[in-house]
Amino acid sequence: MSVSHPIGAGSRTGPVLVDWRPEDKGFWSSIGKPIAKRNLWISIPALLLSFVVWMVWSVVVVNLPRVGFTYSTNELFLLASLPGLSGATLRIFYSFMVPIFGGRRWTAISTFSLAIPALGIGFATQTPDTPYWIMVVLAILCGFGGGNFASSMANINYFFPKDEKGTALGLNAGLGNLGVSVVQFVVPLVITAGVFGALGGEPLTMTKDGTSQPIWLQNAGFIWVPFILLTAVAAWFGMNDIADAKASFREQAIIFKRKHNWLMCWLYVGTFGSFIGFSAGFPMLISNQFPDANAMQYAFLGPLVGALLRPVGGWLSDKLGGAKVTLWTFAGMSLAVFGVISFLPSAESAGNFWGFLAMFMVLFALSGIGNGSTFRMIPVIFMTQHQREAGDDPQAREQASKQAAKEAGAVLGFTSAIGGYGGFFIPKSYGTSIALTGSVEGALLTFVAFYVTCIVMTWWYYARKNAEAPC
Repeated sequence: MSVSHPIGAGSRTGPVLVDWRPEDKGFWSSIGKPIAKRNLWISIPALLLSFVVWMVWSVVVVNLPRVGFTYSTNELFLLASLPGLSGATLRIFYSFMVPIFGGRRWTAISTFSLAIPALGIGFATQTPDTPYWIMVVLAILCGFGGGNFASSMANINYFFPKDEKGTALGLNAGLGNLGVSVVQFVVPLVITAGVFGALGGEPLTMTKDGTSQPIWLQNAGFIWVPFILLTAVAAWFGMNDIADAKASFREQAIIFKRKHNWLMCWLYVGTFGSFIGFSAGFPMLISNQFPDANAMQYAFLGPLVGALLRPVGGWLSDKLGGAKVTLWTFAGMSLAVFGVISFLPSAESAGNFWGFLAMFMVLFALSGIGNGSTFRMIPVIFMTQHQREAGDDPQAREQASKQAAKEAGAVLGFTSAIGGYGGFFIPKSYGTSIALTGSVEGALLTFVAFYVTCIVMTWWYYARKNAEAPC
């Protein structure tokens, strides 16, 4: 069987791979693996920048009152949560873009789109007189970054064989998720200097503890623009489209009839929804519960831990099974939430910041592992079910593998969309709980109740003996 000519042509003289069979071990080891790795290593920085833009408001909102913006606390919480809402909604549509436009084209276009809100933030934060509605629009546009995750994961899923999907998807998502930590670490540094000189605009003045200092809050947006443009160019010229991955929306819409699509949406809300929601709300939560602590000095640590452990979750799932890892992850998260509650300030106690921080690090770590394990479960579930239906006929099994990859790609994107709503609901639930009860404890107990449902669902459908879809 000759495969070198079509693939060679696709990789050397054109962007489209017309013959792609990663489950064929000979094809994979000789031709497929280097191409897949190249696409993965361009996809990762594109996704990292997407998370940077998506979560930049988690840092910006903490600094707005310090430089003269007079928005209320409720308005600030809303700005922090709106990118989560818009990003999750855009993911629903982005989930289906790769088979329609091609992974290379869509990665380049969607990465380039990140420059719009980044530039907008740079201009809008230069004056405290900026109307609140403009900030709302920019926060919504930062959802472009959240939407990109769905298409990026769907695209990388097509490139790798079943046995390596967990690691590949874990690397793409985990290193991409690092964007949350990167933005929370880098922005507090770059806003203290005129990085772009006169081109970057004049600073505002921040007064703290009786001393004043200049702040270039616009750098929170401007600093990322050169990297966004370079990465978009790299995606356009360095990535590939896969001909077999082409599918219309109508063809992909079959996933809405698949029960396991909806079950995995629920589980992914518990893992990624927790990760992105905790990330979006962590700086404001620290500031609210422990006012004496420097929120931005510690806020980046949680997303960093979660992002670094996501590939570990994928790797562990390749070795132990995704369902088993996911089950124990939810059990650990439930316990960690009780740990957080025990260290919160109350009427009787000032709380313990270091215990609070440690328990949240555990929560971030477990959510990162769970992100990797749930995303490893999805392609395995669909591949197993389709090949079970195909029987022993080699031709039918090959066709089943292609159909499973298409459906799994769409499900990866769609579940990421539903999970992304955690970026809105978790920080919003903090504000609601504080407004109603004066404490975030009510919100945290609700999270525990949700994790318990995830434990039951994972065990029943995927982890127990004779489960419907063992993975």
